[in-house]
Amino acid sequence: MTLAEEKKTTQPELTRVLGPKLLLLFIVGDILGTGIYALTGQVAAEVGGAAWVPFLTAFVVAALTAASYLELVTKYPQAAGAALYVHKAFGIHFVTFMVCFTVMSSGITSASAASSAFASNLAVGFGLDAGPAALLFIAIAFMLLIMTVNFRGVAEGVGLNVVLTLIELSGLLMVIFISLFAIFGGQADWSRVVAFDTPDGKNVFLAISTATSLAFFAMVGFEDSVNMAEETKEPSKIFPKTLFTGLGITAVVYVLISICAVALVPVGELAGNATPLVTVVQTAAPDFPINVVLPFISMFAVANSALINMMMASRLLYGMSRQGVLPSFLAKVHSTRKTPFAAILFTTAIALGLISYVSLDPESPIVALLGGTTSLLLLAVFAVVNVTVLVLRKDRVEHDHFRTPTALPILGAVFCAYLVLPVSGRAVEQYQIAGVLLGIGILLWLVTYLTGGKRRQELVAIEEPEKLH
Repeated sequence: MTLAEEKKTTQPELTRVLGPKLLLLFIVGDILGTGIYALTGQVAAEVGGAAWVPFLTAFVVAALTAASYLELVTKYPQAAGAALYVHKAFGIHFVTFMVCFTVMSSGITSASAASSAFASNLAVGFGLDAGPAALLFIAIAFMLLIMTVNFRGVAEGVGLNVVLTLIELSGLLMVIFISLFAIFGGQADWSRVVAFDTPDGKNVFLAISTATSLAFFAMVGFEDSVNMAEETKEPSKIFPKTLFTGLGITAVVYVLISICAVALVPVGELAGNATPLVTVVQTAAPDFPINVVLPFISMFAVANSALINMMMASRLLYGMSRQGVLPSFLAKVHSTRKTPFAAILFTTAIALGLISYVSLDPESPIVALLGGTTSLLLLAVFAVVNVTVLVLRKDRVEHDHFRTPTALPILGAVFCAYLVLPVSGRAVEQYQIAGVLLGIGILLWLVTYLTGGKRRQELVAIEEPEKLH
């Protein structure tokens, strides 16, 4: 019996429940997240009134990389995403492990921060005078609830995602419609929308690249969908149209919000504003009770981000364990729920540790720089993925799949690599945080290697697990 046959007989398969509509809501909900609620003011602080330019640039970079992901996920419709593709292209255990760890840590860190934000918004929404200990308890309870939904199955998780996505989308549409009502009423100053006002003597190009590094955090999330490939119906058929549609919807929403914001509110009032959308609505409709509504909408938005990121992280570990890159116990699937319970427990344990750190030290630079660090880590992975799609062109598969024009992954690799480098205007602290995370990853790789990881990799290279179609 081969290794692939043995795994097939000992482990049940994941259930394919995602159709085009559920997959689209999954993608839109994952991208929307919490970034746009807080980043508009920071982006405007970098470029002035033309805050829509960095969001549009971030969309272009994301679309280039999405094209590479589409070729890979339709060619290899399996869980594990970027780490699986890198493993197939290069077969270097260390590189594969670090890509896996980078993606996983960005997802878990984002989910942990979202849990902390959920606790804070819950306290504000209900008027609670909650101290650090109370907020920590709420955040931990919330993450355990996310774990329970994740364990019950992808149908339940995506079903809840549908509800949360509709709620957070309604909040953003509310901002757009109220703003448009004020704009058509003559309150807009369109001269600000095309004005560049760069800080610290930066030239326009550097200001845009710095702001794009921030705005890109609001676009990440599309890559999570490839980790749901084994639970998607006919992934090679529905992924291309659905992924580009999801990216397009979120890009339109972001550009509209950024244009409305700077047209109604002076850039000086947006820059450094922790709740820029509240200020926009207060300016457009002073009598609208946005302070009462927004904390609850934000609470649902961060809940959606946490759920999708934890679903992604657990499926990533499950997929890589099946490939022999991570310990085999992480590939265990529950016999009745058909969910990767071992990977869910493992990622939740890491998240609980991160939640405790973030909640007990809310002034930590990790909280303030989480968005930039997350985009830094993911852009590094995206640069590698864009190269990987070209390397794997020599690998033929029997079924039809999406094929991106060769120029797109080349452009994607160049743009992503540039946004990773310090010349793009990134803060030094982001590299420090990323360095600590990757240092932890290197230590874990050494443990895996010394406990038999090299042997498992060699077995998989000889007897690659059966591809799911």
